Amino acid sequence: MDGESTAPFALGRGPDACLLLHGFTGSPWEVRPLGEALAARGMRVVAPRLPGHGTTPEAMLDVDYRDWQACADEALASLSGYRRVFVAGLSMGALLALRLAAHQPEAVHALALVAPAIRFRGARMALVRQLCRTPLLEWTTPWVDKGGTDISDPKTLAQAPVLPAFPVARLRDLCTLQDLAVVDASRVRCPVLVATAEQDHVVDPEGGRWLARRMTASPAVRLVAYPEGFHIIPRDVCGARLAQEVGDFLQPSGRDDDFRSWPEGPAQDAPPP
Repeated sequence: MDGESTAPFALGRGPDACLLLHGFTGSPWEVRPLGEALAARGMRVVAPRLPGHGTTPEAMLDVDYRDWQACADEALASLSGYRRVFVAGLSMGALLALRLAAHQPEAVHALALVAPAIRFRGARMALVRQLCRTPLLEWTTPWVDKGGTDISDPKTLAQAPVLPAFPVARLRDLCTLQDLAVVDASRVRCPVLVATAEQDHVVDPEGGRWLARRMTASPAVRLVAYPEGFHIIPRDVCGARLAQEVGDFLQPSGRDDDFRSWPEGPAQDAPPP
């Protein structure tokens, strides 16, 4: 992978800050357009590269979900001096973002969860999730080949840095984060925007809708569903619309009050399978 394109970044300046978290086997490249749009609105934007990501498949061998969560925690702590701090995450990054808000409610003023990886799409990944509960996962195959990424725009897809493979053991860490996020969702007390892509081939958009219903302590939950584009929404055909939606949600025009004054959120529902 091109280390320059997958590198962490920090953009912009202003009284408010936003932490951006990329997805599983991805890199800050995935969320760079969203970061640039938020920085243009007068925010400080920071996007770390999660441990083991964005370099080589072998770098994923010696990390787990605790390392990823610790990286997110450290990045959030670095923004403690700003007036308001927002967190936005893509896919697995959305699960990490959710957990930050659940465990540090005083530090996170609002969340944007983009294509949250709370439920996989397809029979194969459903089987993987079942295998994650047993020692059989690593016995099936130690490595998973990754031929591409889920972007519908052909020009952007051709430019995408893609990790060619990753250790299958890391899927167990992703499943663990799913389970932890299910528990933590009802503890989130800040406003939340959930954005999904209806043609997502990686995660089920219904999982995002379920997650929104689970956030019973949030004062406001907004759902946005895009009919076009695939999983990597910030880089796909609806990326500009997403950036506008996220920016407007985090910094509503003409409002400078605390987001926690917004109306009540939706009711709880049954957990995903």
